[in-house]
Amino acid sequence: MTGRFSLDGRNAIITGGTRGIGLSIAQGFLEAGACVTLCSRKQQSVDGALVELSEFTDRVQGMTAHVGKAEDLERLVSCSEDRFGPTDILVNNAGTNPYYGPIIDSGEAAWDKTMEVNLKGPYTLSKLVARKMVVGSGGSIINIASVAGQTAFPMQGIYSITKSGVIMLTKVMAGELGPHGVRVNCICPGVIKTKLSEKLWTDPEAEKQVASLKALGRVGTVDELIGAAVYLASDASSFTTGATLNIDGGMVI
Repeated sequence: MTGRFSLDGRNAIITGGTRGIGLSIAQGFLEAGACVTLCSRKQQSVDGALVELSEFTDRVQGMTAHVGKAEDLERLVSCSEDRFGPTDILVNNAGTNPYYGPIIDSGEAAWDKTMEVNLKGPYTLSKLVARKMVVGSGGSIINIASVAGQTAFPMQGIYSITKSGVIMLTKVMAGELGPHGVRVNCICPGVIKTKLSEKLWTDPEAEKQVASLKALGRVGTVDELIGAAVYLASDASSFTTGATLNIDGGMVI
C-alpha cells in the first residue's frame, strides 16, 4: 500500500512553499521521497523554509519568484529542471487576499493583485509545466483553491471569484490534458490556521464563530492537507483528474 503513495524519483515544484500549507506539502512530499523546488517572493522566507527542511538538503532547493511574473516562473521551472530533471508534480499554492469587504467598496489595485497571484499565476505556470509534461511521461498538477470558490463568503468577494476561477481552470485543463497523461486536480481547504486567514482564527471569538460553521467543530491545521496532496501527486490517484477535494472539516455542508 505504501508504494502506491511513494513519490520516489519524482520532481515537484511548489509555489508559496515557504510557509503554511505550501511548506507542509513540501515536507510531506520530501518524506514520500520526492525532490522539491519551492519558491517565495522573499529570500528571507526561502532561507527560513530551507532551514526547516534541512534534513532533506540533497532533495530540496528554494528560490525567489513572483508568481504573477512570467519571467520569474520561467526561471523557477529552469531552476527545478537543472537540478532535479523534468517536472512530475506542480502545486500551485501561492495565494493572497489583501482586501476584506464588499465588492462595491473595493479598489482596482486589490482586484488586480488578487487576480495576478491567485489566478494568473496558476494559469501561466501550469501552461509552462504542462507543455513539457505532455511530451514527456505525463504528470500531476495540483491547484490549491478554497471552499470560498464554491460559496460566496461575506467580505471575501474578490478572493472567492479568483478561487472559483482556479476550480474551473482545474476542470478545463484536466479535460484538455487527460489524453496526454497529465492529471489536474484541486484541493479546496476550509479555514486553516495560516497567515492568510489569521483574521478568522487569531481572535478567540472569531475562531469560535468559524468553528461553529464546520461539522467537525474546529479550525483545521496545515498538516491536515498533506495526505490529500500526496494522494493527488502519487500513483494512488492514477484514475483521478478534474476532481475538487474539499478539506474543510465539513464547512461546505
